[in-house]
Amino acid sequence: MTRLDGRANAALRPVEIVRDFLKYPEGSVLISTGETKVICTATVEEGVPGWLNNQGQGWVTAEYAMLPRATEDRTHRNRMSGRGAEIQRLIGRSLRTAVDMKRLGENTIRIDCDVIQADGGTRTSAITGAYVALCDALQYMIDMDMIAEAPLLGHVAAVSVGVVKGELLLDLCYVEDAQADVDMNIVMRDDEFVEVQGTGEGATFVRGDLDKLLDLAASGIKELIEFQKKSLSM
Repeated sequence: MTRLDGRANAALRPVEIVRDFLKYPEGSVLISTGETKVICTATVEEGVPGWLNNQGQGWVTAEYAMLPRATEDRTHRNRMSGRGAEIQRLIGRSLRTAVDMKRLGENTIRIDCDVIQADGGTRTSAITGAYVALCDALQYMIDMDMIAEAPLLGHVAAVSVGVVKGELLLDLCYVEDAQADVDMNIVMRDDEFVEVQGTGEGATFVRGDLDKLLDLAASGIKELIEFQKKSLSM
């Protein structure tokens, strides 16, 4: 099939990661994947949630929201949907796999992901961009003598894959996602899977297609990690 933007089935949308996008956060990123744009910020706070007091470890958590006109029709401001709550839990879980909480000390990093324009893949873009903001926040902590070194365990990124009109596609835009018979969001830390969210929305799928979709996602995530590395080296 011919995709809307003319790219190959196994191609990512154009990716741009802009660091230090905002003045005040300890880490801030604008990530663009095609027409999807997400601002990711990381805030460093001393202390941890009460249930972690005196355990000698830190915490990474996340919140996710979409601006009212990030979509074609206006959505209500500050109304947390079940979908939004699920996404922010996913972002938090994913980023925690990247950090050794013991080495973080009793500090908290709060990630905020705000979608300013949505065209599919907002949760996966948020995870990929938030990782870069997290790295900058950790560097801030090193500079402030809060930690001795970055307690990173690996790179975390995410991408969507799906089956649309019988073809396996990487990094779905909104129109493709809406037409997908099978839709998946895949999160990986380097070459290991963190989370696999998959649904046969319009059809069932066989094990062989699942394996192919996971391979397709892994190849895309490998590219996204290279974008992260390039951005962090600048």
